[in-house]
Amino acid sequence: MSAPAVRNQHPESTPGTMNFPLPDTNLSPITGWGREHWLHFADAQLLAVRPWASADLSLILLPGRPSGAGEVSDGLEGFARTFLAAAFRVAGEDGGDPHGHLERYRRGLLAGTAGTWPPIVTRSQPMVEAASVALGLHLTRAWLWDTLTVAEQDQVAGWLSGSSTSEVNQNNWVLFPLIIAEFLAGVGRDHNEGHISHGLARLEDWYVGGGWYRDGDGDFFDYYCGWAMHLYPLLWLRMLETRDPDKAAALRPRFAARLGEFLPDHVGFFGGNGSPVFQGRSLIYRYAAVAPLFMAELAGVPSPLSPGQLRRIASGAARFFAEGGSYGAPGEPLGLPSLGWQGEFPPMVQSYSGPASPFWTSKAFVGLLLPAGHPVWTAVEEASPVEAADSIRLAQGPNFLLASTAAGGIARVLNHGSDKYYGPGPENVEYSRLAYSSHTAPVFDPHNALDNHIGILDSAGNSSVRMRIHRLPAGEDSIASFHRPVWGRDDEAESPWRITTATTAAGSYELRLHVVTRAVERHDGGNPAGAAPTVREGGYAIAADTVVQSLAVAARPGGTAGASAFKDGLHSTIWPLAGWSATGAAASTGLSPLGEHACVPYLEGAFTGSRSVFATLVCLAGTATQGVPRDIVVADDGGSVTVSATAPDGRTLKVSLAA
Repeated sequence: MSAPAVRNQHPESTPGTMNFPLPDTNLSPITGWGREHWLHFADAQLLAVRPWASADLSLILLPGRPSGAGEVSDGLEGFARTFLAAAFRVAGEDGGDPHGHLERYRRGLLAGTAGTWPPIVTRSQPMVEAASVALGLHLTRAWLWDTLTVAEQDQVAGWLSGSSTSEVNQNNWVLFPLIIAEFLAGVGRDHNEGHISHGLARLEDWYVGGGWYRDGDGDFFDYYCGWAMHLYPLLWLRMLETRDPDKAAALRPRFAARLGEFLPDHVGFFGGNGSPVFQGRSLIYRYAAVAPLFMAELAGVPSPLSPGQLRRIASGAARFFAEGGSYGAPGEPLGLPSLGWQGEFPPMVQSYSGPASPFWTSKAFVGLLLPAGHPVWTAVEEASPVEAADSIRLAQGPNFLLASTAAGGIARVLNHGSDKYYGPGPENVEYSRLAYSSHTAPVFDPHNALDNHIGILDSAGNSSVRMRIHRLPAGEDSIASFHRPVWGRDDEAESPWRITTATTAAGSYELRLHVVTRAVERHDGGNPAGAAPTVREGGYAIAADTVVQSLAVAARPGGTAGASAFKDGLHSTIWPLAGWSATGAAASTGLSPLGEHACVPYLEGAFTGSRSVFATLVCLAGTATQGVPRDIVVADDGGSVTVSATAPDGRTLKVSLAA
């Protein structure tokens, strides 16, 4: 492999970070975005990376912390992921390419496959990027691949064929050699058909019903289900239909039906502010989460959304990041995407991510394959389901309870099933919490979990963490699980502690019931929580660039006060119903992706004997709550526990546990 071009340390001013077209408030009264805005969004990003290309255009070497794969691999990533956006953009315009994107990628492709790019070997990052290259070549075949000489085609195919003898990680990665093999087959080159059959077989292993796939072996449920496990098989079928239309026709109903089942759940992950719920890994891919919504239209999958609702959700998500600081200061021309959410936030970035990794947002531009006359682009925007009515929905596959409120457009995911547990190790903040929302994010404190978490405090005041989530049966409109609290890198299987939790929701309220037990008293120093520990539970974290306010809130007569943290337009409140004796609010700085300052309201209570019961009412709403919980009934026979309460807005919530 030849040495890559030196990174351009002082690029010229970016030539195309252009302003968006004026909002189209007639067609899109909510977001102002139509198809022209999506085209401009794609072009602006593709133009923004040009100054960072190597001299031979084979690498896009963006500034920032390199990934664990190294700078050359990162440069290939910059090429491949932006090439995918260019491919969707040009193919969607039937070859229209006013900025000459494809010619640059053609030159870079030939230079890269001549030796600049790292080879594709077992479990290497180039395998991931090669799938984007192959997919982009398929999409633009008439304008790029077919214009290459036979020798040039052989060169490109030779590099891609490194995947044929390579193995991959057993998760969504199995779909990358599947895509590469299909492209090679489609252009008449040698390929590994076994990679296709293996990828399809693994998908079956990971399918759990209701439209949900695990991302590998284990309870790993997150956005990869949509932007990988659903997206790639349906894109593969579009490739396959030119080579084997009968096979494509036979398999299409399976994958289309599964996406159709997934969509009603997936819709519940987008708030009225445009933001996806902050849950799972690789969140720097941001609005790639809308890709399965567009893919459903391309595949003819029945959708729970009208075309106007679909565009409202998709454009709302794209605009949330485009204008919210993800590409530089709000109000300024579009720059490079940060490694974060709406700004730079290193704690949420995985080690495999480099400066160009956020460009997997390119998957969202699959929507541009829908022609300009498609109803998704021509229908008048409508309010999304989250904005139209309060909702509660059980997603049985991942054991999520999806709750949303029309007032404020807040979407929440109550989590009793997705843990990404491999074994003893650090807490997975993006998976371990009891709840996530479209308007909040967890506090990334590696030593003291608090928000949307119940834990036992050790002698130093540090909380236990929730690692593996063990599911339990639950009543209607509720979910339940237990976990074994651990500290540090302890093995949860050896913990004498057990916290069993059931949750239900109504409107902006969540009723949480916890039974905390300790199997034996240990005197060998193995129990870091001590003999009479404190139990602590937190509500949602409120974050802002200024100090977040907090206060104690009224309690029912004779009861312990609750606590609230708030800013304009967002209030997080927690009330004690049973077992709690103290309240407070914990402030932090530099630990939230949503702002420099964060604050979490919390409750504390004493664990006594070998079993204690705690019940909590939590609220996340756009406005301050008036009133207090009332009519609280706790029925505990020493085994089964039932708690019911009337929320301040008059809704009654009830949840039970057999623990």
